Amino acid sequence: MIPKSSIDIKLNLEESIETSRTYKLSNNKIQGFTDKLEAIKQTIYKMLNTERYEYPIYSFNYGIGLESLIGKDPIYIQIELKRRIQECLLRDDRIISVDNFQFEINGDEIICTFDVHSIYGDLTASQVVNV
Repeated sequence: MIPKSSIDIKLNLEESIETSRTYKLSNNKIQGFTDKLEAIKQTIYKMLNTERYEYPIYSFNYGIGLESLIGKDPIYIQIELKRRIQECLLRDDRIISVDNFQFEINGDEIICTFDVHSIYGDLTASQVVNV
């Protein structure tokens, strides 16, 4: 004979935004904690200075691929760099948009300056690529 009973399960699901509080990196050392806009600045720095697919500790979705741009035509680099920066940074849920790209060619480098709009405020960041 099969028992006839029921289990009443009630799940209370809440969606919450994960805090941006993280360890503060200063002079290549962890020194305390940071959050909000300062944490976003640190995240942008880490993501844009981590070569994608290179480090097994990071997922394939983390970082940016810049090494493949070295030696390419400067116009191509500018177009591709804009796309790659947007793709890289918009993976973070705290970043709303990345725009206002400006490029400066300085010898063997292309300096890209752009604005980042996050849920904590706006900031200007830059990235350098060797031509």
